[in-house]
Amino acid sequence: MTERKISSQGIAVAAVLGIFYTILAVFTWYLSSSLLSKNNSFPSLLPMIVSGIFIGAFAGYCKNRFLDENRVKLYTVAIGLLIGFIWLLLYSFKPLGGESITAKDILGAMIVFPIAGLFIMNSLKDIPLWSISKGHVELMTIRILKAFGIFMFTLIVVFPFFFMLATSLKPRAEYLMDPSNLSVNLFQHPAKLFNGYTEVLIRFGFLRFIMNSVIVSVLTVIITLIPSILGAYAVTRLHFPGRNLLSRLILLIYMFPAIVLVIPLYSVFTQLGLRDTRHGLLLVYAAMTIPVALYTLRSYFLTLPADLEEAGLIDGLSRLGVIIRITIPLAMPAIAAIGLFVFMIAWNEFLFAYMFLDTPAIFTLARGMVMLDDQEVPRQFLMSGAVIITVPIMVLFVKFQKLLVGGLTAGGVKG
Repeated sequence: MTERKISSQGIAVAAVLGIFYTILAVFTWYLSSSLLSKNNSFPSLLPMIVSGIFIGAFAGYCKNRFLDENRVKLYTVAIGLLIGFIWLLLYSFKPLGGESITAKDILGAMIVFPIAGLFIMNSLKDIPLWSISKGHVELMTIRILKAFGIFMFTLIVVFPFFFMLATSLKPRAEYLMDPSNLSVNLFQHPAKLFNGYTEVLIRFGFLRFIMNSVIVSVLTVIITLIPSILGAYAVTRLHFPGRNLLSRLILLIYMFPAIVLVIPLYSVFTQLGLRDTRHGLLLVYAAMTIPVALYTLRSYFLTLPADLEEAGLIDGLSRLGVIIRITIPLAMPAIAAIGLFVFMIAWNEFLFAYMFLDTPAIFTLARGMVMLDDQEVPRQFLMSGAVIITVPIMVLFVKFQKLLVGGLTAGGVKG
């Protein structure tokens, strides 16, 4: 077994990290458990500080002494489990002050402290505790701020969605008794558990709204991509008077907020008979999305080699043939990312759908949500509708986020 010189300074630094991560982990445990039970109480600060010092100091001691990082992590997790068991004994297996012993409290105590230990080890990664420099302190500070930032971001993002999901699954009477209690009985009959969703989809016609949103979003993508691809190719490959000026004016429409345009468009569309029609909505959505799609594709096309297109022209291809056979396949990552981006805009857009659509038969999901915002409609129905409109976009974004980010930034160097 290879050993190193023990550093009291390094152990002290690890102990400070232990206090921070233990308090953060226990607070997360308390908050998540409180969402499912109203009888929790926040543990006193002293046991958390003592536990953090013990975990951190032990992790620092092991890191000082042993070369094998995996062995250090194993020892740290083991000491975390031991401290979790001690917490259960000290608090009579009710560490959060519940009325009875529950499996979630026991499981939480046995998980939260090993997790805190792993976060400590992550902050100490590649840092020699026996010889800490100013750069190492800065690196640990960055890692601490990163962990805290991830915690806050997760709290801000996850909590509203969890509140929305839990409320949508609660019966009306249970929700009215205690709206802040987010515990859900998942073992009740499915018809009762998902009553909000069945009511929204069938009684309020959200199945039709979903179909309308899919149609409008897909058509918006098609209507946006065709002129955007042709326009981006024109301003990057063709030479004509005013090309540079046109390139600069592509995004001019984005200087005007949608709220400024909605009133004149409402008046014009009413006179032209385009209000309360899908055609009018598609026209507005295309006008909103074509500029940004064209501008992004222009930046991407500038990064593509023109030699391949010139070779295609020499071989007898027309301009349209070059675009279809050469340019589009090369630019497919950017085109797919822009298509997803446009789909998300059309799916979530509310202002123009609310102003222009009056007939429920052609309502989109965003417009249909207004029907649920009524005092006579139970809140769980509103939350069910919010989940229905949110989940598809979340799934698309999570599944294709690399494509979306990579495609939209691919032309950022030369564009």
